[in-house]
Amino acid sequence: MLQDRYEPTDLLAQIPGLCLQFEPVLSQLDPLLEDDGLFQQVKADLSRRRPHTLTRGRHSTPVEVILRMLVVMRLYRWSFAPTEYFVKDSLGLRQFCRVYLQPVPDDTTLLRWAQLIGPQTLTRLNERVVALARQLRVTRGRKLRVDTTVVQTQIHHPTDSALLGDGVRVLSRLLRRAKGLAETVPALAALSKETFRSRTRSCRKLAQEFHRLARKKGEAAAETMKAAYERQLAVARASVRQAQQVLAVLAGCTAATAQRLTGGLEGFIPLVEQVIRQAWRRVIVGEAVPAPEKLVSLFEPHTQIITRHKAGKKVEFGRKVWLDEVEGGIISHYTVLAEGGGTDQPYLEAALTGHQERFGKAPQLLATDRGVSSPANEQLAHSAGVKRVVMPALGKVPPERKQQERTRWFRQGFRFRAGIEGRVHVLQRDFGLDCCRYRGAVGMGRWVGWGIVTANLVQISRMQVARQAPQALGSGIRGGKRGLNEGLGGRER
Repeated sequence: MLQDRYEPTDLLAQIPGLCLQFEPVLSQLDPLLEDDGLFQQVKADLSRRRPHTLTRGRHSTPVEVILRMLVVMRLYRWSFAPTEYFVKDSLGLRQFCRVYLQPVPDDTTLLRWAQLIGPQTLTRLNERVVALARQLRVTRGRKLRVDTTVVQTQIHHPTDSALLGDGVRVLSRLLRRAKGLAETVPALAALSKETFRSRTRSCRKLAQEFHRLARKKGEAAAETMKAAYERQLAVARASVRQAQQVLAVLAGCTAATAQRLTGGLEGFIPLVEQVIRQAWRRVIVGEAVPAPEKLVSLFEPHTQIITRHKAGKKVEFGRKVWLDEVEGGIISHYTVLAEGGGTDQPYLEAALTGHQERFGKAPQLLATDRGVSSPANEQLAHSAGVKRVVMPALGKVPPERKQQERTRWFRQGFRFRAGIEGRVHVLQRDFGLDCCRYRGAVGMGRWVGWGIVTANLVQISRMQVARQAPQALGSGIRGGKRGLNEGLGGRER
């Protein structure tokens, strides 16, 4: 049965001799997480775990504990296992997470609960956090700056040979599991031994050959490389045919293990076939495959090829995220874009509309970079009620436009826009938006959502600390991490 919270116990009051207290950021973050709007959003998702989660069964880990532990996990960039360990080991974190003297939930338990909170819920959580920022006068929505960043996925660098090898390896593993069901599924026992043959050794030998051929140059080496690719394509096609035969037999089975294998084969066979087609087009035919048509990972098929034209990162593999930031350092809205390539011009209209819904009026200042700049977007911003639009002109700039961009307000607005680059760096460095650790498109939405929600909560806390103690203006999350490490006896995480 889903329960809301444990009976409150003040652990710090029970041990007065130690003079324990929260570090400044946690002390301000604590009352923010008591907001009932945040609590009810999370509880609504957790209650859908089972049909009668709210009324039946043994008592679960409280909703309040789950919410606070997930925030702590992103605050200190821990995974689930270190979060369990450090909360269990620290009286301060036990009090902050409202665990008190109760058992700390296991890392796998926390993982199962965390997977129930969807990306849409995290978007609503962020909207509630922005509303809290308005109530506390951290921001008023007078200034808006927008930008995009790339959250990379955890994949190896995509090459045709590596993707073909991945496909053969995964299909061979599924065939080996299907062979183990031959005793319970008589139709599988009737298949030939060749049907369950593993071809990973063939791909391993070809991978070694590719490494040797990659160091050679010239037409002869290119022809040899092409012949090696043809052999690997033949191996991959044979693995697909074997998997299709097994899938045809398992399709009518009702056993749970057989259904799981059927789902795996149905998911991977089309992906491997797509890899075969694109490798044939690129290597054998010599055709340039457009980036939107390429599959760069069998395990993260939603990953996109994003050209950034930046030093050291000309191409990135992941998803592009649109960010709206208002004054006060609050990310008022974020979107994981469906299309990562091209310019960012089409997304400004939705950003302005959402800002008016959240703050009740258009921003007085809108600042963008050249990726969003266009005459149509500038006209759109003015028609939406934005008084000052800072968009650097593209191409050949006429004299009157140059004069406008030299004005004081335009230069100040452009400097304001540059601040979002620092915000993006903080999100990547401190809150995990450099690389997504969750799987799938839904996992990407959850990872980005928790990072931004936690970043906004921390920013509100820092502003509150700065108001109460001006000398603590420079203290932030870095100081909080050092203080926590000292409280834990200096252990490394």
